[in-house]
Amino acid sequence: METLIKIVTSVKDIILDRSQAGKITEKGAADFVTAVDLSVQNEIKQQLKIQFPEADFLGEEDKTSSFDRSKAVFVLDPVDGTTNLIHDYQMSAVSLALVENGVVTKGVVYNPFSEELFTAERGRGAYLNGIPIHVSGAAALSDALISIGTSPYEKERADKLFKLLKHVFLKAQDIRRSGSAALDLCFVAAGRTDGYFEQNLKPWDFAAGSLILQEAGGIITNFSGGDINIFSNCDILAATAGCHHEILKEIATIY
Repeated sequence: METLIKIVTSVKDIILDRSQAGKITEKGAADFVTAVDLSVQNEIKQQLKIQFPEADFLGEEDKTSSFDRSKAVFVLDPVDGTTNLIHDYQMSAVSLALVENGVVTKGVVYNPFSEELFTAERGRGAYLNGIPIHVSGAAALSDALISIGTSPYEKERADKLFKLLKHVFLKAQDIRRSGSAALDLCFVAAGRTDGYFEQNLKPWDFAAGSLILQEAGGIITNFSGGDINIFSNCDILAATAGCHHEILKEIATIY
């Protein structure tokens, strides 16, 4: 685990380089990549190859998604929250997971702006900068602060999504939007928020955060309440047990 932490945190200076954050390419509608994303992925991929030559790799900025699922696979989002990075919003994170036999066994999420490092190993708990974390005790939406994702790449889905947001908002204390799925999952794990949901997340968005959330005592499923597939796009719902149940009922009335 220490090796993964060193690799992830080693790219801090690359992410904080504002001159590189301004070199932008549009991949799709509201979907951007910067020179930072590419540099971070290349650097981490190279270090992983040296330290773990037997493992395969899946990264957001790979031109091909071909990888061997029979091997251990590192799943990387070099900058989760690229739009935040472009605007210097300082809510962006490196997200790295190790998947073995289809199960996430290690997860690291690092925000270099805040120097917050979230980590987990399966069966060993979740940590923030080395200190154990756990989900909150919120048992109902009336006690909860809920974070949401707005699926900016799929604005055609906004009608149903914003109807759901309204339903949840009216029952919860309030809602939040960070712009980073990895950090949203970690914030639920740390008890800062009590639930989080977003449509059509990619494996690199949620792989590391899903383990950190589970090891902190949270529940993570798809919008139907079923298990997430770590190598497939998923609609994600992560929360405390009580909030998960309530949000799942709201989802069922709309989707």
